[in-house]
Amino acid sequence: MKKWVTGLAAILMAFSLAACSKTVATTSGGKITESEYYDSMKKTSSGKQVLQQMILDKVLEGNYGKKVSDKKVTAQYNTAKKQYGSSFNSILQQNGMTKSSYKKQLRSSLLLQEAVKANTKVTNKQLQKQWKSYQPKVTVGHILLKGNDAGKKQAETIIASLKKDGSYKNFKALAKKYSTDTQTKNSGGKLPAFDNTDTSLVSAFKNAAFKLKQGEFTAQPVKTSYGYHVIYSIKNPGKGKLSDHKAELKKQILDDKMQDSTYMQKVISKELKKGKVNIKDSDLKDILSDYIGTSSSSK
Repeated sequence: MKKWVTGLAAILMAFSLAACSKTVATTSGGKITESEYYDSMKKTSSGKQVLQQMILDKVLEGNYGKKVSDKKVTAQYNTAKKQYGSSFNSILQQNGMTKSSYKKQLRSSLLLQEAVKANTKVTNKQLQKQWKSYQPKVTVGHILLKGNDAGKKQAETIIASLKKDGSYKNFKALAKKYSTDTQTKNSGGKLPAFDNTDTSLVSAFKNAAFKLKQGEFTAQPVKTSYGYHVIYSIKNPGKGKLSDHKAELKKQILDDKMQDSTYMQKVISKELKKGKVNIKDSDLKDILSDYIGTSSSSK
């Protein structure tokens, strides 16, 4: 997938295929024309990757463009913007992105998701397997203490206080007083909602959180590489029945498929073959050979 999902730095090097050769830049030693720039770019791996991505985007746009609305793209954009808060713009800059190019990348990803969905039949057996590890999104608060004996003792003291008053109000007060997590201590230790697909939290923490019913807290300190935690369940809808979560289970299965490079190559190959790609430049006739097996025509 890395070959397809290129960075914005490469995308910005997209070249013009216009027949006329306009001047791109002038120097004391002469000018650089579009045709010179194009001839140079098409020989580089980054230039070829840009063209591959452009071809794939065009093919997928033709097949699935109607299923990916601007509203969907904007929703994903706003989710990311909210997640990173005030640092969102600086993160875009660090990755060589603009707001416009990031939205374009999101659209490419959504189009690819639609292609995976169209080329994947999710079976009941797969749903049953995914159900075993499935956990719906839960929201918890945590109080983080040091990972030494003093931290463990402090965690036990906090748990003793919660056994007397197990309200979230009390938990928030304790978090503000004791937690070493400076990012969450003033907001009741509250963390973003997460489910079984989360990769940002360690397993020991997630497993302890999933076991708690709404309004419950861990009866023992939870040890992770970060220290000792006391976890409070703010919201846990419960696992329920498989039939209630088929859409979420299917999405998780499809998301897993998108992380499988071998599977994705097969999907991309099918889409490119359906897309009737015709490469006009003979120097680039084999640009898709890794995906469709044979070179595209260059008439």
